[in-house]
Amino acid sequence: MRRRSVWLLVAVGAAAALALVAGMGQRGAVLPAYVVVAQPLVQTVVATGRVAALSRAQVGSAITGIVQERRVQEGDSVRPGDVLALLQSDVQQAELRQARAALAQLQQSTRPQALKAWQQAKTQWQQAQREHQRRSALFAQQAIAHEELEQAAQAEQQARIVMEQARLQADSLQAGQSQEAQAQARLASAQAALDKTTIRAEMAATVLTRNAEPGDVVQPGQVLFELARDEAAEVLVALDEKNLETLALGQSATCIADAYPRQPFAAQVSFIAPRIDPQRGTVDVRLKVDTPAPDFLRQDMTISVNIQTGQQAQAVVLPNDALAGLEQGQPQAWVVVDGHAQRRSLQLGLRGLAQTQVLQGVQPGDWVLANGQAALSPGQRVRVQAQALPWAQ
Repeated sequence: MRRRSVWLLVAVGAAAALALVAGMGQRGAVLPAYVVVAQPLVQTVVATGRVAALSRAQVGSAITGIVQERRVQEGDSVRPGDVLALLQSDVQQAELRQARAALAQLQQSTRPQALKAWQQAKTQWQQAQREHQRRSALFAQQAIAHEELEQAAQAEQQARIVMEQARLQADSLQAGQSQEAQAQARLASAQAALDKTTIRAEMAATVLTRNAEPGDVVQPGQVLFELARDEAAEVLVALDEKNLETLALGQSATCIADAYPRQPFAAQVSFIAPRIDPQRGTVDVRLKVDTPAPDFLRQDMTISVNIQTGQQAQAVVLPNDALAGLEQGQPQAWVVVDGHAQRRSLQLGLRGLAQTQVLQGVQPGDWVLANGQAALSPGQRVRVQAQALPWAQ
């Protein structure tokens, strides 16, 4: 009897266990799930870039020379006309003095002498003309020989030629005429040559590099200084081309320098490159930093960028880990309806870092399994274990 009782208890226990397992199977496995909510949504693109100047200028010398003095170094701010370096200029200064002296001699000596010579030649011609007239009258009275008349005519002709030559010479020396213009051109050329020994900044800028020291021999085409134009700073970012569809000019961005993580600053998308880098599969994007730009920004500084590419005041959203089929372009999710799992196709809208807008497929209050890739069968019974939304944790 006792043995039969033991066997009876074992059978009852096994039956109870089988009943429990069967009951759990009918109720379904417990799986983590999110409840669908409607809330504001911001779509962003996150990337890393570097501070870049709008433009750089490479400054060199227009002539061959020896550096006499360097007046700036890296990091200095310069204004238009500021001197960056001086070249030795002894030869150019001597040529300038010679050109000035030549012009002064023309204006103060050669020109007055030419005018005086013209007046003298004119007076002599007038005298020769009167003498010719006088001898013509005497010849008419047969008071002199024909030979004397011819001599007077020749003297007048010669005096006229000398006077015309003197007049032409005086005219060529007048202000604005050929000889003064040539002297002015020589002076301007000498001044220009001297000016080239002074290397100046052509714009407001910051000195990035210097490659000149006193005593260096420099030649045309050699880069002595590299300047970054003092304009609104830019951040250059190379974004994955898959983000191109969401990008647009004027979109706002928040930037954080790695060196100053507690001082974010604002920027806007100002340029989207018209081509894709085939090697990296990226598109270059420039962000113009809002003015005034932070004082701590430096050329090539590493910047973390968060570009806001879209937003909705109220959107039905799902955590990104609840989505499946994104790579195939067929977004889906497991929705729990009356304790059964259903695989639904979704139409998506804006995508954020942790959440995505769902335009069609689910409604607020629906339960969606947290693992979008779960290996389930349609209609399989499941029980939900509520999970906190990732952005609410």
